[in-house]
Amino acid sequence: MTSNKLPIILIVLAVVLLAIYSSVFVVNAREQAIVVRFGQIQSVKTEPGIYFKLPFTFMDADRVQIVEKQALRFDLDNIRVQVRGGATFDVDAFVIYDIKDVRRFRETVSGDRESAEARLRTQLDSSLRRVYGLRDFDAALSEERVAMMLEVRDDLHRDAEALGLNIQDVRIRRTDLTREVAPKTYDRMRAERLAEAELLRAQGGEEGQRRRAIADRQVVEITAEAQRDSEILRGQGDAERNRLFADAFNKNPNFFEFYRSMAAYTTAMSSQDTTLVLSPNSEFFRYFNSASGFPGGVPPVPPTPSAAPTPPAASAN
Repeated sequence: MTSNKLPIILIVLAVVLLAIYSSVFVVNAREQAIVVRFGQIQSVKTEPGIYFKLPFTFMDADRVQIVEKQALRFDLDNIRVQVRGGATFDVDAFVIYDIKDVRRFRETVSGDRESAEARLRTQLDSSLRRVYGLRDFDAALSEERVAMMLEVRDDLHRDAEALGLNIQDVRIRRTDLTREVAPKTYDRMRAERLAEAELLRAQGGEEGQRRRAIADRQVVEITAEAQRDSEILRGQGDAERNRLFADAFNKNPNFFEFYRSMAAYTTAMSSQDTTLVLSPNSEFFRYFNSASGFPGGVPPVPPTPSAAPTPPAASAN
């Protein structure tokens, strides 16, 4: 009897174990789970752990849909965009996003990541064309590129929220000129750079002339001041020399006359070709005739002042 019940017990035990196994599901740290019962969202599990649901999934009973919790990425390659002015670029971009609202993500795209990315890819294409079309050629190759990426991210934000997604970042990976317009564009850039170089040269020449004019004026001013100071010093030196000559003449007139005569001889006879036509008795040769410079070698005695008359002595009373 017992042996006949053993198979039944084993079958019941297997069914129980199968029911327990089918009613348990695990959510890890990189996942989120949606429990769907008869097509309706029963619950959303966003935290990691072990959870339970109705066993089996027949007749559209509880089904678990796993969606990613980590950051996701999709790329958009080889988009041809036109900037203001007519130049065209080949652009590659990518988007980093995460599933923020799992319930809305399930309701809008049935939890299908490919459907959500297809919608975002269409919006990304449109936003890139608009952002590039509002700017000039140089903007995409300058620091303004960061502002362009932020603008595209803001454009995607509203559509992403409607899908239950959060846009973390948008990056423009490549911006290249198309082969058709690259030669003309490079020629235009070269011409612009040459014109800019000529302008810089002209400005540099103008600045150089201005600085040279300033330097020349300063040279004239400094030279005039130096000449003025030299004339003042020369006048002061001449005055001091005349004062010294006057003092020397007052102290010893004979020696002073002798010194001046020797200086005159040195100046007049400094060259061997010098010829003087003078009388031997001229004043110029007086020191050749006498060392003292006076006839007979004796200088005249300067007159002495006459003595004042002596007043008569007073008579004694």
